Formats: sequence, C-alpha cells, structure tokens
Amino acid sequence: MKIALAQLNYHIGNIAGNLQKMLSAVEDAWKQGADIICFGELSVCGYPPRDFLEMDEFIDQCLEAVETLQSASRDIAIVVGSPMRNPTAAGKDLYNAAFFLYAGEIKGIQHKTLLPTYDIFDEYRYFEPAKTFHTIAFKGKKIALSICEDIWNVGNENPLYTVCPLDEMMGEGPDFILNLSASPFDSAHAKERIHTVRVNVQQYGIPLFYTNGVGAQTDIIFDGGSLVMSPDGSVFDEMPYFQEEIRVYDLASVLEGGRDQEQDKDKITLIHDALVVGIRDYFEKLGFKQAIIGLSGGIDSAVTTVLAVRALGKEQVRVLLLPSQYSTGHSVEDARALAENLGIQYDILPIKPVFEAFESALHPFFNELPFNIAEENIQARVRGVLLMAMSNKFGNILLNTTNKSEMAVGYGTLYGDMCGGIAVLGDVYKTEVFELARHINASQVVIPENSISKPPSAELRPDQKDSDSLPPYDELDRLLFQYIEGRKGPKALVSMGFDPVLVTRVLRMVNQNEFKREQAPPVLRISTKAFGSGRRFPIVAKYSI
Repeated sequence: MKIALAQLNYHIGNIAGNLQKMLSAVEDAWKQGADIICFGELSVCGYPPRDFLEMDEFIDQCLEAVETLQSASRDIAIVVGSPMRNPTAAGKDLYNAAFFLYAGEIKGIQHKTLLPTYDIFDEYRYFEPAKTFHTIAFKGKKIALSICEDIWNVGNENPLYTVCPLDEMMGEGPDFILNLSASPFDSAHAKERIHTVRVNVQQYGIPLFYTNGVGAQTDIIFDGGSLVMSPDGSVFDEMPYFQEEIRVYDLASVLEGGRDQEQDKDKITLIHDALVVGIRDYFEKLGFKQAIIGLSGGIDSAVTTVLAVRALGKEQVRVLLLPSQYSTGHSVEDARALAENLGIQYDILPIKPVFEAFESALHPFFNELPFNIAEENIQARVRGVLLMAMSNKFGNILLNTTNKSEMAVGYGTLYGDMCGGIAVLGDVYKTEVFELARHINASQVVIPENSISKPPSAELRPDQKDSDSLPPYDELDRLLFQYIEGRKGPKALVSMGFDPVLVTRVLRMVNQNEFKREQAPPVLRISTKAFGSGRRFPIVAKYSI
C-alpha cells in the first residue's frame, strides 16, 4: 500500500481555491500510484476558521467541497478534514471531522475528540467532541484515523484530557495511524512534534503518518514538517519546513524502519523562514502587493526590511527615511546603505518642519512646559501620519517594526511607531533581533554593521538611548521570557535570582501597557506565548507586585 501526504498551504474561507489545490494533489498522487492521499485538519476551509463556523452557508460550502472530493475518489482514497453538522440535538452544532472517501463513497468519518481551548486555540467554542471510535478497513488494512490534538495526550506527565482516542481504537488492531493536523509553528515546536509522534509509535507499536499544513493565516504560521515514523521510532521522513509538497510512501518500507531523515532545527533559521512566510502570505492572501517601511537606520527596521524583501521581492518594498533634528547623520547613512544594498526604492523626508508646525500650534496650550514625552510622541506620530499617507496614496501596506521587548514594556507610541498592518517582529525579543541580523549577514553583509553594533535609540531627543528608559536588553529579555512564556509570578522571579526592584519595575510596565497591545497590529507568532489571541489579560486590572 502506498500513502501520500499532501502538505499544502490552505487559505481560510477560500473553499473553492482549497478544493482546486486538493484536486490537483489527488491527481498527482494517483499518477504516482498512491492508494491513499491524506490532507490536513479542516483543510477544506483552512484553519482556524473561527466564527465563520457559525454561518450555515459556510458549512454548506465545506460539505459541498467534500462531496466533490468524494466524487474524485474513484481510484484513490482521499482523507480530508472538514467541519460537519452534529445530527443530534445534544451538544455543539458541529464536529471537527476527518472524512475517509473512496470509490465515490464515504467509507468512514472520525470526529476530533480532544478540542484544545488554550493559547490560540478555541475549538470547544464550536465543536462537539467525538463519542465513538472505530478503525477504517481499507484494502486489507485497518486504519486508526485521528485529528491533530488527539495524539498529544499520550505520554504526558500532566495530561490535559481524560481520554486517549487511539487507546479506544487499539482493540480493533489497526495497522497504522493517520493523523490530520493543523499544528502552528513556534521555534521549539518541531522538536516537540517529533517527540509526540514517537511517544505514540512507541505506545502502540505501529507506524504513524502525520500531515501538517504550511503557510500563514494572519498571525498564525504553519511550518509543515509532516512526518512518517516507523514502528521502531525512527523518522522515516520529515517533510520540508514552510514548503508545499506531496510525497508518497510505501507502507512496507515504512514498516522496515531503520531510517533517520530528521531535519536540522536551528532556531534562528526557523524564525527567519517563518517570518518571511508570514509576510508573504499576509500580502498574497489579502491581495496586497507592496509594502512600505519607516527605515530609521536601527536594527529593527533593518531586519524587517530585509525580511520584507525576501518575502515580496525588492520591487515591492519601499522605504521612507524620516530623520528629525535629533537623528544622527550615521543613522541616515546606515538606512541609505541598507536600501542600496537591497536595491529598493527609498525616499528621504525630514520631519522637522512638520514637527515644528505641531509645536507652534500647541505652544499656546503647553504654557512653556519643558520638553518631555509629549514632544517625543509627536515626532513618532508625525512619522506614522506620513507613512500612512503614503500607504493610502500608493496602496503600500505599512509593516510595523516594533519588537517583543518594546511591545511588552510599552516602549512605543500608539498611532506612531505602533502603526502598521502586521507586526513582523512583535514576537521577537530584541536580543533575538540581533541574532536575526547576524544570521542575515552570515554569508554577505546586507545590514550595515553600524546598525547592529550601535546602542539602540529612538532618537527622539538629544543623545537618547534605549538604556535611558529600559534595563539592558539581555537582562530585560531574560526576565520578560520567564514572565510571559514561563508564566512566572513576581515571587518566583525573585527566587530565580532576578533583582526585586527590577522585577517590580518591569512587571508594572508590562501590566500597565496592556491597553497599547490591544490596539497594536496583529503579531506574527513564533513563540509559545505571543501577544494577541493566545495571551488574554484584562486591560483594567491590578496585579499586586
């Protein structure tokens, strides 16, 4: 028996487009002699469809697509994910389902059992969990069909659920496991995925075929990395990251095992590639073409610009250099050098005249009060207005360059440098931005060395440095990581060796700036806990520190 895994880039709501992509894959797999082709979780509609699932017409279109695939299954079995209606009056209206289609018929349906409701997941909002568990007989083999989370409750010291769906199927003696997944990327997830698949294979002693999607759905990125694992726990194959691909596997060869095809998992390489895909799909799936970026000569805007060029092409990226009277000459030259290295269009638009016009208009009301954050924020907002004006006039989508460290502590100006369609670095700590810059420059100097080595500065007042307002980034990022990703409270942080005064200061900044993050652009997610839908904190709250 030959089994094809189709690792595809789905588009939420583009049911017709997803269907055509799958029909093409079916034809390809059939030509390669595959007996089965397996697509990803909710592949008909894309994942996560969220409140589209509450619309009857949306479900109708999904089921019509399943019917079309059913008709196409004359000579090859098709395993596809789709929502389906719950025919009973009890429970939620829908199931998250995997359909097994063959010879123009539905040979089996397995509903998803374990419905995650943590981080970015909210499946129990829509779906009813499975109540029955049966294998599917096909060409003399029995198949245990499962969906994503259903394999993640095995071998955990602290399991989230009280049932393991595959345990329920093992009494029927399956020959192998098919798992349809939509498993989002984070920089550590590829290793965790292999561990989870291996634990299942070791538990049940049969091979597992795991298919994942690729591509980005606004903030959520999927890395692919679909897996075939032999009964001996060896990685028979691991498909590419961030690429669409169809591969066909011979079951007899997989049963033999003894192969190790696991890919390298360098963290910064994965983050770089994920961000490029995130930008590319944000533009392509929304029908946008061109990006605009405010290029300051600093490291954040430099890295964002390089990623944008790699995602969209140099002809589609334009930058504005917006120096103020406080910008240093080398910042302008560093920005110009980067633009010329990349071969992109750049324009220099000094903001001093606009800033002085604001100062003049506000002078009667400011009553000779000293220069402070108000004037600093005016400069940031002037830049935001100018960038958005260019965006509106020419249709270039503004990319936000704020990093996670800044977003965490509120070191940014609403309606100024926090403007943009999507926050490219909003889940990348400042220290990781430096690593990305070094990665970009590994084989050729693209980002001027001065942009990397000089002390970070917003350049909104004379001789300003980020260190005037923030702790050193290496220390700040270690603390932020433990608070945000590690969920460590103030007492735990102090017990880990962090200075109590620093803990109080930083956590207060994080908590007081939730209102800014609520108004920030969506953030490309590359960590286990990104700002956005996966981290839900109240704006008006008090957390004693």
